[in-house]
Amino acid sequence: MKARSLKKFIYLSIGAALVTILLKFFAWYLTDSVGLLSDALESCVNLVAAIIALIMLTIAETPADEKHPFGHTKAEYFSSAIEGGMIVVAAFSIIWSAIPRIIHPQPLENVEVGLLISVGASLINLVVALVLIKAGKKNNSITLDADGKHLMTDVYTSVGVLAGILLVKLSGWQILDGIVAVAVALNILWAGYQLIHRSATGLLDASIPDDELAKISDLLNSLKSQNIEHHSLLTRQAGQRKFIAFHLLLPGYWTIQDGHDKAEKIEREIRQLFDGPITVFTHLEPIEDPVSMHDIGIDRHETNP
Repeated sequence: MKARSLKKFIYLSIGAALVTILLKFFAWYLTDSVGLLSDALESCVNLVAAIIALIMLTIAETPADEKHPFGHTKAEYFSSAIEGGMIVVAAFSIIWSAIPRIIHPQPLENVEVGLLISVGASLINLVVALVLIKAGKKNNSITLDADGKHLMTDVYTSVGVLAGILLVKLSGWQILDGIVAVAVALNILWAGYQLIHRSATGLLDASIPDDELAKISDLLNSLKSQNIEHHSLLTRQAGQRKFIAFHLLLPGYWTIQDGHDKAEKIEREIRQLFDGPITVFTHLEPIEDPVSMHDIGIDRHETNP
């Protein structure tokens, strides 16, 4: 699926953010709960993050050009990093709002109505989050996955806030409203850190996951019976696109056409192992020539000495 078709999910996220912002701020207005205020502030972050995600997906779908021959798919990592940073900012904003309420607890008002409104907003976020996470995994899009997980942290936030307000209602301990808000903020901080770490890993050209590497190695190792070896298997991920490169050691007596045809077949089989866009680079070398082994790169699945 191309990046262009992923935009519909971001539009869904933007729509959900607008609706939940209105609902949560109304719930805060009715109850004067700092917990619900923190929940509403995070929904504002969701809206800004979704807009940024839309911009980055638009950049990511831009075709390769002379100055960017490998495309623009890494733009998705910037979206995830910015979203992670905004989550961190939102968490500190929540803590800033909650501390005064812990020091000077205040009674809550219209709790029942506020809770009902907040539950409705949380259900909207839950549905949209599940849709985005599923779409992100299916299309290997870090932008959709990050936006979905961000919304899911919003759901967790809402559950925590609602639990805190119920405890306040049942126990009469007003201080619990602020304490729950701080606990929620700490959970949000962790989610933000994870998104930032994932984006940094992608921008540093980390290898694809081990299970995917194993699939490639299994395919290449199965060629030994045809007197075909490989080495220097290198991989990286740029947004939705995977890049895979390796050296293919073929019988030296083969013609250039024979080697080319075999390489094309192997590249095609590798692309069929995964969904989404994949670029495969092969370098052909004669298996009998010891010099072929002098340029071995880093290969965690290396089979040759």
